[in-house]
Amino acid sequence: MKYVIVGGVAGGATTAARLRRVDEKAEIIMFEKGPHISYANCGLPYYIGGVIKEREKLLVQTPESFGTRFNIDIRVYSLVTSINPDKKQVTITSVKTGDSYTESYDKLVLSPGASPVKPPIPGIDLPNIFTLRNVLDTDKIKAFVDDSTPRTAVVVGAGFIGLEMAENLHHRGVNVSVVEASPQVMNMMDSEIAAPLHHHFKDKKVGLFLKDAVTEFKQVGDIIQVALSSGRIIQADFIILSIGVKPDTTLAKEAGLKIGETGGVWVDEYLQTSVKDIYAVGDSIEFPHPITGKPTIAFLAGPANRQGRILADNMVYGHNRKYKGSIGTAIAKVFDMTAGITGMTHRGLKAQGIKHDCTIVHAGSHAGYYPGSMQMMLKISFDPESGKLYGGQVIGYKGVDKRLDLLATVIKNNGTIYDLQEIEHAYAPPFSSAKDPVNQAGYNAENIIKGLFKPLSPFNFHKRIKKDVFVLDVRTPEEYAIDAIEDSVNIELDKIRENLDRIPHDKKIMIYCGVGLRGYVAARILKQSGFAEVFNLSGGLKVYKQAMAEQSNAIFFTHDQIQAEDVKAEMPKIEVKSMAVDACGLQCPGPVLKLKESIDSIEYGDRLEVKATDPGFYNDVASWCKVTGHRLVKRENNAGEITAIIEKFKKDSENSTLPKAGTDHKTMVVFSDDMDRALASFVIANGAASMGKQVTMFFTFWGLNVIKDINRPKVKKDMMGNMFDKMMPGHAGKLKLSNMNMGGMGRRMMKLRMKDKNVDALETMIHQAKKSGINMIACQMSMDIMGVQQEELIEGVNIGGVANYLEEAEQSNLNLFI
Repeated sequence: MKYVIVGGVAGGATTAARLRRVDEKAEIIMFEKGPHISYANCGLPYYIGGVIKEREKLLVQTPESFGTRFNIDIRVYSLVTSINPDKKQVTITSVKTGDSYTESYDKLVLSPGASPVKPPIPGIDLPNIFTLRNVLDTDKIKAFVDDSTPRTAVVVGAGFIGLEMAENLHHRGVNVSVVEASPQVMNMMDSEIAAPLHHHFKDKKVGLFLKDAVTEFKQVGDIIQVALSSGRIIQADFIILSIGVKPDTTLAKEAGLKIGETGGVWVDEYLQTSVKDIYAVGDSIEFPHPITGKPTIAFLAGPANRQGRILADNMVYGHNRKYKGSIGTAIAKVFDMTAGITGMTHRGLKAQGIKHDCTIVHAGSHAGYYPGSMQMMLKISFDPESGKLYGGQVIGYKGVDKRLDLLATVIKNNGTIYDLQEIEHAYAPPFSSAKDPVNQAGYNAENIIKGLFKPLSPFNFHKRIKKDVFVLDVRTPEEYAIDAIEDSVNIELDKIRENLDRIPHDKKIMIYCGVGLRGYVAARILKQSGFAEVFNLSGGLKVYKQAMAEQSNAIFFTHDQIQAEDVKAEMPKIEVKSMAVDACGLQCPGPVLKLKESIDSIEYGDRLEVKATDPGFYNDVASWCKVTGHRLVKRENNAGEITAIIEKFKKDSENSTLPKAGTDHKTMVVFSDDMDRALASFVIANGAASMGKQVTMFFTFWGLNVIKDINRPKVKKDMMGNMFDKMMPGHAGKLKLSNMNMGGMGRRMMKLRMKDKNVDALETMIHQAKKSGINMIACQMSMDIMGVQQEELIEGVNIGGVANYLEEAEQSNLNLFI
């Protein structure tokens, strides 16, 4: 039997090796258009980043070693240009000489892989714009980074490879920005899982431009300017394109093989194409998804390896092994975090019209009382009747891979959430908890199926109609004082039963706590006390705040700025005067409560160092210090371990060396959308900022029109929202004058007059305010009334309420109403 294999790497090389192991007498020929037939594709970014030091470690087998060990005729630099199924022949052209010849086969295997997507963007073929798909691509990028020592890079595309490249370039000391047209990184994941990654970008000072596509690349000297659809321009020394890949089906199409709905080569359950004795494996094939039954493609090495082994057995022993498809289990390291996915997400199930429910669990990587425990978030999707497990997503710092593998195993075996409950894992405090996070996810799902509580996603919670809802915060008063949802009422969990009369029966009750656990207990109390419509916010305040916050991190790196940062002196080490507190492993509200307890035991002027692994503690400790009046000296996040140094401070102490509140803070309420009043607001604000003052601008009612984005997207609104939208100015450039507007003529005259007198336009002033770090807050209540949504506002505006403004105003010595 003569086997011809087109393409190596995972699919082709595995098929060839298995063929030889089961058929020593077979003639096996492998053609590869490049010089490498078996290499660690997934390791390429880590070689560029210097994590993998030796290039040879990427080469799993060389053509010589592979050919010798398995007695295979390997022909590199050999491009298969056509297939003749009738004659059972392929035509090969030498890449080096251009000479062509034919080769016969009894059975043919196609493993051409996938090719990078390069859309017709102007300038996309400029020098120093790279794609990463194979070892040759890697060599080009590595040589450029090594020889040119670039300072800045832009990665276009935020899939797995894009994020891994961003991490590794950052590891090399390059200032990286990632551009992604979608609203999130890793678009195959649900938004709640991606949100922590967005915040991690901010911790790492890596640029992130979401919902912004590249429109042009332009060479300006040694720099490439990247123009975005928003009108913004970022610059870099080089570009990595990671927009995606597509199946390489050129050879198959020309041979008349059937191409599937997704653009991949159609194969049957035995991996045979539509033409007898021609088979295909790897990134180029389409197969039914095990959960939906719909055609899909998996650009993953694991499935390709499994396909190669199955195919070899089928070709030698007959069609007796079926390929059951891939559920798409994938994982990525993103800086210090790890994110993984398996099966179907909420978004994917919704798109397919499959009825399902979801639940979110926060838990430690191992027992919280054993040092080093790190928090992770786990989300599962399941059938609300049978409990069949559809999908799982996990994100955290440690232990993510282990939980993802458990979820994938259950899904692959058509298991249910009850199987999650029964998983018997290896338990000892350094490795897990007696009740593992996957067990807990199963228990939560069962509670939902039995109707013990109704989960509420952060996005549905955000869309609530406030007059119909009673929002109940069941955390402690101390937690509530640090951070809370504006229209909520605080009744801590342990006092719910004695305060039932404060909770209305004629409204939906939406409960939240820190991460969801206390909310569930409160929901059970209320359900059994006669309250009908009771919902628990899935993932609690932690997930809600992350999901609703600004997701992008628009950093504009310039070479002058980078050089200045290079010579900055390292921050001097701060000595802890009194005590150290270990709150690692504690979940919300544990770290804050431990901090409160510990601060009481030290003297005024002393400091304590507290360490915690709850991701929310990074923001909580800053808010806690604001509320209590203590001084936050320093805080940092090192691979998920948050360290904060706090100085105990007595309010109004005459001996304090802290600056008095209000000496440098200016606040103003912008109520009007008159052009002249808006100009006055930003003239004052920018003037104060230029003098080193801290400035907060609170935009409410008509003032919201001042901060609308000129490129605001179309969003779905109710009838009243649409009416307001049509009657109000669309952005700052459309504002009218309070006097002499004359149907818009006065506005145009004012703009011309300002231009003649070299006075910046209002839009320029707004941009300057953002650049100066002025805190712009949009009133959530006014937004709800007037039908304005966050997506319509300029980037960098925070959403808040009266409490946020009053907190700022209390520290101010100047407060204006305009």
